Amino acid sequence: MKKLILVLVAVLALGSGAMAQNNLGVRLSGGYGYGAELSYQMGLGSNRLELDLGLSAVDSWNYINLCGVYQWTWNITGGLGWYAGVGANLGLYTGDHSGFGLGVAGQIGLEYNFNIPLQLTLDFRPNFGLVGHSGFGWGGANLGIRYRF
Repeated sequence: MKKLILVLVAVLALGSGAMAQNNLGVRLSGGYGYGAELSYQMGLGSNRLELDLGLSAVDSWNYINLCGVYQWTWNITGGLGWYAGVGANLGLYTGDHSGFGLGVAGQIGLEYNFNIPLQLTLDFRPNFGLVGHSGFGWGGANLGIRYRF
């Protein structure tokens, strides 16, 4: 396990040198239920990869979730832009019964990058569970607050 964590840290560290922009912060859920995620965006040229690790609760269910989404980004004007992407999520859930979940996620949102190293995003990330807690989930609106570096 220590070797896996070391490899992941090394890949992120080496990859970040070639990246256009990286962002680190939180993503707060405003949809069905509530939750928060630690959010990291890795610039990949004009696009990026977003990785989110979060906790959430919906009715009698509790989730710990890891989601990765490849995002295409477009500038609208100045610091305002929009993005769309696809990815996957996996997690553990407890509730009426416990288990492992695996699903496919989509994402679309607006972002604003201030002149200071601050990024705000408002997005929507529906997902479709394939394994475990299966079915379609709308995800609701989410607010991201990130430090740009």
